[in-house]
Amino acid sequence: MIITKSKDRKELLNDLAGYKSIFIVGCGECATECKTGGEDEVAAMREYLEGQGKTVTGTMVASIGCQVLLTRRELKPYQDQIDRADCMLGLSCGAGTQTLTELVPGIPAVPGNDTVFLGNVERLGMFDERCSLCGNCILARTGGICPVTRCSKGLLNGPCGGAKDGMCEVDSEKPCAWLEIYERLKSLDMLDKMKEIIPPQPVAGRQPPRNINLRG
Repeated sequence: MIITKSKDRKELLNDLAGYKSIFIVGCGECATECKTGGEDEVAAMREYLEGQGKTVTGTMVASIGCQVLLTRRELKPYQDQIDRADCMLGLSCGAGTQTLTELVPGIPAVPGNDTVFLGNVERLGMFDERCSLCGNCILARTGGICPVTRCSKGLLNGPCGGAKDGMCEVDSEKPCAWLEIYERLKSLDMLDKMKEIIPPQPVAGRQPPRNINLRG
């Protein structure tokens, strides 16, 4: 899940300066889960902007904001409202806002959220970053626990030796990832994996923009 947080209202108003009429688009997936772009948040944003003297020409919540073809179809019934807007406001992740840029090229698309990280949902309203999207996954060597993300130092061959009582020396409220990796490998009878040296990972795979085409 892509984790987002709502932009600071002062910053958002600055980004919307010069735009009098706005069409708001939320996202029914990640942003709804993060409470940054669901039906309630879109309605609250409309009320807020109208209280600031803006005209909101309409709102909608896309089923999946980053799904371009689906969002294209879902926007069609709102075309008249979109045509009366000076800009689009995306209450989604950056990918969802860029969907609006592609689908409505005639007016600017302004993000209402900051995109923070790829996260696991621990429970309602609680998110945990476990993957850095590095493009060079080494989980098979580390018991399924990612040191790139979960080790504060990003060590590929740990531990550093600075942990105390199982907690990270950089962040005392955070478990040492490499101790967790050790315990996981031990429980799987795979401690030999600790002897394998993981070489420095290439950064070429991290360079944007990237795409994957599964259609051949």
